[in-house]
Amino acid sequence: MSISHTTRQKRAGETEGEDYYFVDQAEFLNMVDDDLFLEYAQVYGNYYGTSRIVVEQLLASGRNVLLDIDWQGAASVRNIMPGAVSITILPPSVQELERRLRSRGSDSEDVIQSRMRQAMDEMKHCSASDHVVLNDDFNAALADLELIVAGQSDKLRPLSIDLDKLLGAQHASQGRD
Repeated sequence: MSISHTTRQKRAGETEGEDYYFVDQAEFLNMVDDDLFLEYAQVYGNYYGTSRIVVEQLLASGRNVLLDIDWQGAASVRNIMPGAVSITILPPSVQELERRLRSRGSDSEDVIQSRMRQAMDEMKHCSASDHVVLNDDFNAALADLELIVAGQSDKLRPLSIDLDKLLGAQHASQGRD
């Protein structure tokens, strides 16, 4: 799993170098100027970026590297590394996603609403991914991810979700990309 750099504040229980590399905005932007990121984005008012050097070193050593990035970052990675495999993980419903965000107990109402809007936008781009995994059951979703990483995507459970239903009326009124 690649460890991203971020400008956001460290949350309780997070460890430097295990969860993220926490840097200030000036340092992050210097890293952007020095072309040190494979991809980066500003999300929820904070910057997040994936170290180009670390990913290249891991790949050169024969290891798979998982990146936890948004659809724009995935598009950037695909442009730089056409052989990259992209996976979108979807919640079983918008209501369940909101319940999960609230159950963390770490975000304000404004942050939760912002994350919900961002998630709705992210989900609209799932068709650009090589694979879509439904996170309706953690163990089943994990098994699907393991199959993809092992190159056995032909054994994935069938995707049993209607994207239009998942995104609801908001998606229908905005049109699909």
